[in-house]
Amino acid sequence: MIEIIFLIALTGIWLAIASFQDLKKREVMNWVSFSLVIFVLGFRFFYSLFSDSVSWNFFYQGLIGFAIFFVVGNLFYYGRVFAGGDAKLLMALGVVLGMSESFIVNLKIYVWFLILFLFVGAAYGLVWSFVLAGRNWKKFVKDFKCGIRKHLWKGILSLGFALIFVIWGFIFGMNVLVYLGILVFVFYYLIIFAKSVDEVCMIWKIKVEDLTIGDWLYKDVKIGKSKTLKADWEGLSEEEIKMLRNKLKGKKIEVRQGIPYIPVFLISYLILVSIWLFRTELMLGMFV
Repeated sequence: MIEIIFLIALTGIWLAIASFQDLKKREVMNWVSFSLVIFVLGFRFFYSLFSDSVSWNFFYQGLIGFAIFFVVGNLFYYGRVFAGGDAKLLMALGVVLGMSESFIVNLKIYVWFLILFLFVGAAYGLVWSFVLAGRNWKKFVKDFKCGIRKHLWKGILSLGFALIFVIWGFIFGMNVLVYLGILVFVFYYLIIFAKSVDEVCMIWKIKVEDLTIGDWLYKDVKIGKSKTLKADWEGLSEEEIKMLRNKLKGKKIEVRQGIPYIPVFLISYLILVSIWLFRTELMLGMFV
């Protein structure tokens, strides 16, 4: 159990460092994820080699976890759910989360972490969006009203479907249909809300000298007469930043600033660890 406590503490520190970097600079340095993988795998290897209390399976489970989360991280990255730093940190966590020498037990831990991650991420993103909207209230309200007017027919359509589900729910005595109707109606406004937050609160003008690798261009930037940098999911490379600094020195360009998402890793991890350590009734029997 000592080895697990060590891994939990080490990973908590690394996730705290990554969260601080993301909150401060909106990026996570590669050394955080890479060093976590190296330290944890190294610890698993040498502990398996010299300890009589664990088998080599303790090391192998770290490799298996890395392989599984390597696949998941790439799916999230190429599915445009994660940026590169998020995907790398998820892969690093795969090395840690194999807390048991049983693959089946570890598989349940992986699944529960991903479930927690999705729920915490949704709540975190919603709270953060409300905070951003509050900071830019006047501009946000203007854009939100414009979005409602622009997609008025979609709002009427969603209201129609919502009423149908609610009426059916009352007629057939099925509360789930009532909840579904409410969800359909609310979801329409959540989409407009998210778009307004994105357009009003997450687009910043910054000097080209302040650009960092991975920054997302809000729109294509024309450099000279024939060269155009495309705004894409990959973000700016080091070479592209040098080009912008040479050609547009002293000028400002628009970039899209995402929500600092790394704290979701830390929160989800702490919740999972609390459940694993204290064996709450909610999860009793899922890890043992």
